[in-house]
Amino acid sequence: MFDDSTAHNLESAISAPAAEETAGSSQGPILATADPEPSEANDSQDEKQGAPTDDFAAALATFTTESEEAASDDKTLKGTVLKLTSTHVVVDIGAKSEGMLPLAEVLDHEGNPRFKPGDEIDVMRDKGEAEEGYIRLSHQKAQRLRAWDEIEKAHEEKRPIQAVVVERIKGGLTVEIMGVRAFLPGSQADLRPVRNLDAVKGQLLEVAIIKLNKKRGNIVVSRKQVLEEVQNEKKSKTLEHLEEGAVLTGVVKNLTEYGAFVDLGGLDGLLHITDMSWGRLTHPRDLVNVGDQIQVKVLKFDKEKQRVSLGFKQLTPDPWLDAEHRYPVGARVSGRVISVTDYGAFVELEQGIEGLVHVSEMTWSKRMKHPAKLVNVGDQVESVVLNVNPQERRISLGMRQLAANPWDSLHDKYPVGATVEGRVRNLTDFGAFIEIEDGIDGLVHVSNLSWVKRVKHPSEVLKKGDRVKAVVLAIEPDKRRLSLGVKQLQPDVWETFFEQHHVGDVVHGKVLRVATFGAFVEIAEGIEGLCHNSEAVDGNGQPMHLEPGQENDYKIIKMNPEEKKVGLSIKAVGEEASRTEVESYKHPASSTGGSTIGELMSWKRAGGENN
Repeated sequence: MFDDSTAHNLESAISAPAAEETAGSSQGPILATADPEPSEANDSQDEKQGAPTDDFAAALATFTTESEEAASDDKTLKGTVLKLTSTHVVVDIGAKSEGMLPLAEVLDHEGNPRFKPGDEIDVMRDKGEAEEGYIRLSHQKAQRLRAWDEIEKAHEEKRPIQAVVVERIKGGLTVEIMGVRAFLPGSQADLRPVRNLDAVKGQLLEVAIIKLNKKRGNIVVSRKQVLEEVQNEKKSKTLEHLEEGAVLTGVVKNLTEYGAFVDLGGLDGLLHITDMSWGRLTHPRDLVNVGDQIQVKVLKFDKEKQRVSLGFKQLTPDPWLDAEHRYPVGARVSGRVISVTDYGAFVELEQGIEGLVHVSEMTWSKRMKHPAKLVNVGDQVESVVLNVNPQERRISLGMRQLAANPWDSLHDKYPVGATVEGRVRNLTDFGAFIEIEDGIDGLVHVSNLSWVKRVKHPSEVLKKGDRVKAVVLAIEPDKRRLSLGVKQLQPDVWETFFEQHHVGDVVHGKVLRVATFGAFVEIAEGIEGLCHNSEAVDGNGQPMHLEPGQENDYKIIKMNPEEKKVGLSIKAVGEEASRTEVESYKHPASSTGGSTIGELMSWKRAGGENN
């Protein structure tokens, strides 16, 4: 039927598409393939072989039924799915034999078949030998032929087209457009880099066709281009009515520590944390979340840099403007604890109005170490307004004012002079604090611990945790002070001494300590007197050197009960003895009732000898 030359030319013409497809694969990854147009391929091959076009046309005209059957491979056929096996789909195409195509061609992105027995399906005859009496078919080729026209049209019109993400590959994603596979580079998947491309698998996207090669079956698409066009369109509309003072609706796009970025429609604006609420926020998420639709006010708009500053709190009046009238001093208010610090708790009275309950205003007790011992975040508490400062946006609150002040009734409960009992809670250098009831501590000064002992530190007499009795000495409710004394439980040794002694009495004493001006002498238990250096003189008028531990007789020459001071003298004791000697001479204890000068001289000599 054909000579060798004609057969050779026809074979070459038919095999040309496969050669071109193979050559195309060496130039890059082919994500989708389509058979080249037969006429283009044949013309190209004819030119390469040097065969005239007329000879090729004549050969096709005299082609037998087998060649007509081969030509029918490029036509789309309608078939009916008969059954699905583990590897293939059996299709009835109305021919003598049934057709069979690979199951992989009809699986969706999740791996499930898109057809079931009885469904109509588009197929094309596939090249190659029949398998076990079945005609080889291809569903993908039929889809590609039908889809290519639509894809080319979308590309020419620069119109977006829908694509389903099939899988992730190196450098991007494989997507499917009407059954034809295309490549979506990772850089073109979104406006910003997508960290997890696997997350978009199975999603339906609108993409733009940016590169198309039907001959090789190559398609490259971009979702970023579509999004940019949509964004620019929205941005143009937004800029038409964007001006300072305008109120717009936007969507929270991103949160940072310093604020939130709001999408106004193709243009982002910054809502700073300080412009979110009239109150105090620790983080923007305390007020908004990503995806929230909110109204904002344009505070500032830089047209050149296209930067927009937004405000949320500016949509409502500043609550601090009339806070002084709405929260007068002394008013009882209720609020929610929103923050607890070392120095107190912040209470939200209303949106934008917060008050501070200082730790000192939480309870009448002085021993609360941390506000968290009394309140927690989220607690609903009542308090009293103590002070309002709208200029500094501060309100001082008190909680202890809602309870009776135990110090106000302390005079009635513990009058001065009453004996109380308590536990030693703390010791300091200047005294001991004794707790007589919850929140009420009294101070026993170191000077009020003992009448008779010079106490340098309270630990010499007391230790922490001891239960002791004391006498109430003074109460100062306004200063929250209570003075106690322990030594007052015993009689005052000074009062007893002053009752039993007078100026002129001679007492025996022991030197306790010596100063530059004299010596302090113990003349009774707990009683000290001062013997000045001028009074420390012996019977011969010579100054005496007094040392601690030395004992002597002293004459009391001065007494001051108010200041608890006693003046002593050794010299006065000697003078008193001289006067006694003179009086004894003047009034001797004899029967004659008189004395002579000779007797006096003898008595003096006798006294001198004894000394």
